[in-house]
Amino acid sequence: MSEIAWVRETLLASAEPEYREFHQSLVPGLTTMMGVRMPKCREIARQISKKDWKGFLQETDDTCYEELMLQGLVIGYAKMSREEQRLWLSRFIPKINNWAVCDCCCSTYKFMKKDRLYWLDVLKQYLKEGKEFEVRFVVVCLLDHFMEEEYLDIQFEIYEEICQREDIPFYVQMAVAWAVSVCYVHFPERTEEFLKRHRLDTFTHNKAIQKIRESCRVSREDKERLLSLKR
Repeated sequence: MSEIAWVRETLLASAEPEYREFHQSLVPGLTTMMGVRMPKCREIARQISKKDWKGFLQETDDTCYEELMLQGLVIGYAKMSREEQRLWLSRFIPKINNWAVCDCCCSTYKFMKKDRLYWLDVLKQYLKEGKEFEVRFVVVCLLDHFMEEEYLDIQFEIYEEICQREDIPFYVQMAVAWAVSVCYVHFPERTEEFLKRHRLDTFTHNKAIQKIRESCRVSREDKERLLSLKR
């Protein structure tokens, strides 16, 4: 049995119609979802990464939600050179069409932590055209792999640049708000100063404050004070 045939047979055997219905409600607009849970997708991706991962990436179907997810996960799990990682990401990122594939795959790219300056330059290239899920990919990777104080100002500059554009896509706004809320948890004073400068668009600014106030890692006093910054 070929690698791609094994993958499709395994996905089909792992599909749950009830979970498919539930997950489709969280990822609107997708009709190609089989209903395979995320832990199982990660298990399959790890198995692929130990075998003919290159063959799978060349043959897989971009239209199937789970196969698209597997593409992104395999790039994170397979033993690739930095150049191979960049090559396969350049082919994968433009295909991302929903927040779930974006976020789950971003969290898998732990290799970015080993060479942050290199990957920061790579990520910045995807900001230029401003496509919704390419920009969200950048923001979520920053959130997952660059949450260090030395990269905080760089994050703020990128979020500010994104939010100065017209017609910011919804899933980009939500990602920036999420990222800023995590920045606050780790670096509250510097993040609050950033919020006081009001450099985000109004929706993202207020959504970031909302997410901070929903965090169980933020004190009641801080939550009350942040209310005064809402626009």
